[in-house]
This record gives sequence, structure tokens and C-alpha cells, in this order.
Amino acid sequence: MEYSPPPFFKRGPSLLTRFTFFSLLSVVLLVADARFNYLPLLRQGIAAVVYPLERLSALPASLASRIGDFFVTQSQLQRDNEQLKHQQLLDGAALQAGKALESENQHLRQLLELRERLPREFIAAEMVYSNRDPFTRRVVVDKGFQHGVRAGQAVVDEAGVVGQVTRVFPWVSEVTLVTDREQAIPIQAVRSGLRGVTFGIGYDGTLELRFMPVNADIQNGDLLVTSGIDGTYPPGLPVAVVSNVERNAAYPFARITCTPAASVTGFTQVLIVATTGRPPENAVPDEEPGPKGRKAKK
Repeated sequence: MEYSPPPFFKRGPSLLTRFTFFSLLSVVLLVADARFNYLPLLRQGIAAVVYPLERLSALPASLASRIGDFFVTQSQLQRDNEQLKHQQLLDGAALQAGKALESENQHLRQLLELRERLPREFIAAEMVYSNRDPFTRRVVVDKGFQHGVRAGQAVVDEAGVVGQVTRVFPWVSEVTLVTDREQAIPIQAVRSGLRGVTFGIGYDGTLELRFMPVNADIQNGDLLVTSGIDGTYPPGLPVAVVSNVERNAAYPFARITCTPAASVTGFTQVLIVATTGRPPENAVPDEEPGPKGRKAKK
């Protein structure tokens, strides 16, 4: 009987040979992809071919999810529509009352010959990103010098003061939030009319009302609004709500912490307050002191 060895191609290479070959091929492809960037086009082509298959396999689940979302969205839209209609009626009534009070206020100012408050204009802006410095509370918005933004303008949302424009670039601006350590805002308590200054402490969600006497008429829940005496913030903008008052007879000042009225960490869209016109300059001339600290006689 004649003996013949089995053909090589029928048996194929050994397992060690195949393992070595594919291992070397994998290493070569990894190095080529990492160093020479040869494979992005190949990956894009494979992704383009596989994408219809992925969409087709996910189609049943996507259809079921969309049908469920459709009914849920419809019911939610109906509820939201009813709530918005009710809120529109309330806002309409409040608006009419506000217009009547504004007209009455203007008439009283004319009778008392008081200057009118500056009208307000707003520039809508959206937050782009926040500052990477962990020791500051600043954000960047998508409006700049080309849009009429100027340094020093107040930034608000629907609830109150968010911060102040501190740096302006051609197309973006930097806003320092009210919680920043370097931010101070002159305020006035709505209930008692007491004036003061709030300071940021560098932590989100907390402000301090400093240099208030121990016997100051400040209570928890008091609303603090801008007083307008600094010429930067228009008067009447909500700033904070008093959350805690600590009085100690051993110290001359009370420790008062407040919660910002605006959503300092959760906002996306804001309004930049641009006042039209300037407040009148000081019309009182400065008198030069005469000899021995007395005023000079004319």
C-alpha cells in the first residue's frame, strides 16, 4: 500500500502560526492607527455601511418608544396648556395693576418734581461656558461689545440678579456672579427699607449681608433688592432673601446669611440690563476749604 502525506493546504497552518500572524497584524494596525492615522477613512466607511443595519435593528424599539412618548407628550401638553392659560390670566391682571401703579407713580413724581427712573432695555444672552478657575464664580455669555454690552451692566434672569458684566470682548462677555468673593451689591430691604451691602463668599447659593448692627431690623425671609444708589444696578431688582440671622452681643455686627434670588448655578439664558441714558451728575459744586479748615468766603 502506497503512503502519501496529507496535503498542507487541506490541513492549513497550525494554531500557533495563525495566532502569531493575527497578533502581528493587530499590532501593526494599532501602531498605524495611533501614529500615522491611516484608518479613520476605513472606520468611516465601515460605519456608513453598518449604520442602516443598526437603524433597522433598532427600529421596533424606537417605534414603540415614540408611540409611548407621543401619548405622554400629548397629555403633558394639555396639562401645561391649561396651566399656562391660568397663569396668563393671573399675569394679565397683575400687569394691568402694574400699569395703573406705574402711571400713578409717574403722576406723583411729576407732582413732587422728582426725576423719573431710567428706562430699562435688555439684551438676551446665553451662557457659553463657566470659568475654569475654582476660586472664582464667573461665566462667559455669547454677547459682547458688538451687541452693545458694556462692562458694569447688571445681568438678571426671571427671578433676580445673577451678576455683573466685568469683562467685554467683541463677541463674548465675562459675567461675575453674585456669589463671587469680589462682588458687592448695594441693597435695600423691602419690608423695613434698611440699606446695606451684600457680599459673595465664593460658595454657590450663599451671600452675606455685612456690617449690619446687632439691633438692625432684619428678619428671616426679608427680600433684599438693589437700592440703585451705586449707579450700576437699577433699583428694585431682587438680589437675595435673608435665610439666617445670628445676633451676638459680644460683636458689634450681626452675622446675616442670604440665599440668592436668582438661580446662580442653574441658568442658561440671561438678560443683560442696558439702561438708556445716564443718571444726572452731581450738581453740587465742591467748595474749596479756606485757611484753618474753614470754607473760603466768596
